[in-house]
Amino acid sequence: MKTILQLNTSLNGPSGLSSRLAGDFAAALAAEHGARIVVRDLAGQPVSHLTAGRFAAFGTPASDRTPEQQRDVAESDVLIGELRSADVLVVGLPMYNFGVPSTFRAWFDHVARAGVTFRYTSDGPVGLLGGRKAYVFATRGGQYAGTAADLQTAYVRQVLGFLGIREVEFVYAEGLAFGAEQRERAVASATARIRELAA
Repeated sequence: MKTILQLNTSLNGPSGLSSRLAGDFAAALAAEHGARIVVRDLAGQPVSHLTAGRFAAFGTPASDRTPEQQRDVAESDVLIGELRSADVLVVGLPMYNFGVPSTFRAWFDHVARAGVTFRYTSDGPVGLLGGRKAYVFATRGGQYAGTAADLQTAYVRQVLGFLGIREVEFVYAEGLAFGAEQRERAVASATARIRELAA
């Protein structure tokens, strides 16, 4: 293991609980394996949301792109380069209104590019970023894991699997809005799991 890419998706940036749990794990994993950590804070450095023009730029041959299209593609290239260079992806993922933060969706919209991170075949799409493992630190005000209301887990597994990243480990800290005692239990449980996974 050489490089860990840590994605913080919390509106609160590095101070958000999901970011702190992700950071604790990334630091422990890096210390155990001598890896470097690259942090992408999607609150502090938000990725542009996908537009028709930006989507068209992704499909335009490089030699035919306008200067604006070149800038749009360059932003995507940077994000893809970070992911390609990483052996492990660590994601801090709070739940907002039952879904993933829009910043995470915008990031995915820029790293999922046909012919670059996945390709279409006669048998369907094939991800080109296999060989990596992802760890997702999911924080929620309520308790949703294992229920029909947990729309995050299946979505994240689907989008990462689409890129070829099929080994995805989730660590949940739930019931954070149910009072200080429950919050402490949830954080303690997630912290114990961090120690197990980083060992």
